[in-house]
Amino acid sequence: MSERWIVPGWPAPPGVRSLLTTRYGGVSQGVYASLNLGDHVGDDAAAVAENRARVVARLPGAPKWLNQVHGVQVLDAAAIDCGQPPPAADAAFARNAGIVCAVMTADCLPALFCDTAGTVVAAVHAGWRGLLAGVLERTVAAMCCPGERLIAYFGPAIGPQAFLVGSEVREAFVAEHHEAATAFRPVGGGDGRGSPKWLADLAGLARQRLARIGVTAVYGGDRCTFGDAERFFSYRRDGATGRMAALIWLD
Repeated sequence: MSERWIVPGWPAPPGVRSLLTTRYGGVSQGVYASLNLGDHVGDDAAAVAENRARVVARLPGAPKWLNQVHGVQVLDAAAIDCGQPPPAADAAFARNAGIVCAVMTADCLPALFCDTAGTVVAAVHAGWRGLLAGVLERTVAAMCCPGERLIAYFGPAIGPQAFLVGSEVREAFVAEHHEAATAFRPVGGGDGRGSPKWLADLAGLARQRLARIGVTAVYGGDRCTFGDAERFFSYRRDGATGRMAALIWLD
């Protein structure tokens, strides 16, 4: 089933390898069917371990998992000890071959980065809170590479036709950068108490923020987790659900 995972279509240099898992190819049952990689969502531990083993079989080593907290902490993946509990962070980068950066998502935006010379890679978990707080900008800074020499790929995330947010989310983004208003579309009559609701373009907001720091070579971002229950996990759609992984490493 691993052929049903996603190999990003982006012009990364030959030494950069990347992979995004989907629901296919695992052993988990019920709401976690089938390739749930999250060990914190209530799934059977043995099933998660088997699922992770199937993914590791496609990689040069064990992924450097993170305890994702919707923050802006960016770690050097080489310093993460796979024998210890995952550190609290939402992004990791690597400069050495064989070190697999990894983030898990089920609606939030997974963003992969590499430089055009193939010397550094990074993986980022970007929900709206982390995006607003600057997790993408922090990651680019940690990579120590000019924006014009970076390439980004956005994996499956909740799409602009499904990501419903309140006015406070829109106002927070627009307060930072006025052009963020173009990534929100009003819907319906609000929540019944006079509060308007908005459909937000998470990938669009991410593109805007990257463009401001010189990263304009951005690919992907066109697959919606919410709208494809067969292929993708979605927390917004299902509540109890599994997690997919976005992985990147240097050969």
